[in-house]
Amino acid sequence: MAHPESTDRRPTPAVFVRLPALRGRYATGAVQTVVVKIGSAVLAPGASPDGAVFDRLAREAARAARSGWRTALVSSGAIACGLGPMGFAAPPRRVLDRQAAAAVGQQRLMALWGEAFDAAGAGPVAQVLLTADDLEHRARFLNARHTLDRLLRAGVTPIVNENDSVVYDEITVGDNDRLAALVAVALGAEALIMLSSVDGVLDREGRVAPEIVDPRQAEPWLRPGRSATGVGGMRAKLDAAQTARRHGVRVWIAPGRREGVIAAVLNREAVGTRIDPIVAGPAARKAWIGATVRPRGRLHIDGGAADALLRRGASLLPRGVVAVDGEFEQGAVVEILGPGGEAVGRGLASYTSAEIRRIAGRRTDEIEAILGYAYTDEVVHRDDLAIARGADERGAPQ
Repeated sequence: MAHPESTDRRPTPAVFVRLPALRGRYATGAVQTVVVKIGSAVLAPGASPDGAVFDRLAREAARAARSGWRTALVSSGAIACGLGPMGFAAPPRRVLDRQAAAAVGQQRLMALWGEAFDAAGAGPVAQVLLTADDLEHRARFLNARHTLDRLLRAGVTPIVNENDSVVYDEITVGDNDRLAALVAVALGAEALIMLSSVDGVLDREGRVAPEIVDPRQAEPWLRPGRSATGVGGMRAKLDAAQTARRHGVRVWIAPGRREGVIAAVLNREAVGTRIDPIVAGPAARKAWIGATVRPRGRLHIDGGAADALLRRGASLLPRGVVAVDGEFEQGAVVEILGPGGEAVGRGLASYTSAEIRRIAGRRTDEIEAILGYAYTDEVVHRDDLAIARGADERGAPQ
């Protein structure tokens, strides 16, 4: 891999890829997802990107992928990569200067990742720029999740970064920590690994706490300070961990400079600090859908669709929709009713009410011809579906 200061620098072709055609559903059940957040202090310890670290972490991500983990990275470092080209000797304090450095550095950051993954034989990477607001708005949340999932199913590693050139709050507090937690929630990840310049959460005696039951218990241990290139700090990481664990994601805060750290975490070795989820896995997300949000509309489905949802754990496809009640936007929570009006469940709509009315009763391969586009094959994806209490015991109508 060329060093960052090399003049032989050209954009990697791996950043933009043609996705291969998918046939059938991506393997389910055996595939787990991990989101790895890498801080600026890890990638650019001297306020300048360290190519050897990019190479090592690309190799580690490739090993995780070969072991069956869908792996997405949330990478800081755009500001650090833009300091030299912008003529800054040190990270600037003015927000506008940091945003300008991020805009210049983003392409350099992706070139480093693309070359590192190429050298590791790890397949293509894709740049995904997001803001936390994108993942806190239901419709944009679904769009981001569909894009990330599509990349992962195609064997492409998403490299997610905060869109620092257009945000203010995130560039001044929180860095990419909160974004990493939201990406982990969006992907339904089993694990979020936050790689830091420290070995983990340190207790009062300065020793690494191997496990924290609740991030709030670490509040008295925190010390002020942050790295030169980053804007997060341990408090931001603990806040992000709290967000992730509420949605069933297990979190590690681990030393990013340690060789083999990703494998060590995934193998449950004693490394860093582990923070367990409040509710395991998808249960937290489905509980939120099923109980805490008022439905914006109703989807009436036929007996075949009800059987597929209740007995086979399938997604709701357009062909099974008979009628639509109410007006709602993409990402809204909708109630799903069987042919007799009985509650089957609730879910997040992948399309608006107007769009669903147009594709109701039609095959998935007709969606694009009818609408002129196709976000996804499903009206409600099974990961966004909470079955009504007792519905799975009643079963579908005969």
